[in-house]
Amino acid sequence: MAGGHMKYRALSRKSSHRQALLKNLVTSLFEHESICTTWHKAKEAQRLAEKLITLGKKNTEASRRSAHAKVFKPLQIVPKLFGPFRERYANRAGGYTRVSLLEPVKEDQARSALLELVDGPRDMRFAMTARTIARLREKGQEVNDTTASNIRKVTQFRPNGEDALEAMVQKFEQLSADGDAGVTKVEKKLVYPEVNFGR
Repeated sequence: MAGGHMKYRALSRKSSHRQALLKNLVTSLFEHESICTTWHKAKEAQRLAEKLITLGKKNTEASRRSAHAKVFKPLQIVPKLFGPFRERYANRAGGYTRVSLLEPVKEDQARSALLELVDGPRDMRFAMTARTIARLREKGQEVNDTTASNIRKVTQFRPNGEDALEAMVQKFEQLSADGDAGVTKVEKKLVYPEVNFGR
């Protein structure tokens, strides 16, 4: 049917190229626990990552074979899927990944996003919540409803979540006390090389 709703984003690639791209993104996600890419690629990779973690939670021989076929570097990634990730998300019914919108990284102003595994060591919402609590304490203000909701979300499934959050808050308080000493300015990198078309 012409003009029907697409079940997935084609990402301007043929099928084999699209599948290879998604395999590569998911492999990088499980290797580093967070990746930065464009919004549309992140949303498509999120779908595949959620399915792979669900396969890891099933922990059967068939699910292991299926996971082997869906990632590059299966000898490094599959043991992580069926080991630490399966234990981390054992009590969570879904929502193992999070996509956060970032300001554009590329010069073409494409929508950029951060795709990350929740409850991991590089969980951005956990760090931002800790930073907010540290700022509120510094100003002597009470925790508002949004921050209280975020505290509940980031500590709900994390083992020793409240203790880990308090440790992170203390790190941010220490950083705030130290000031900007030794902090270098962040420079944006060019993604595309500058081409000189002069004769």
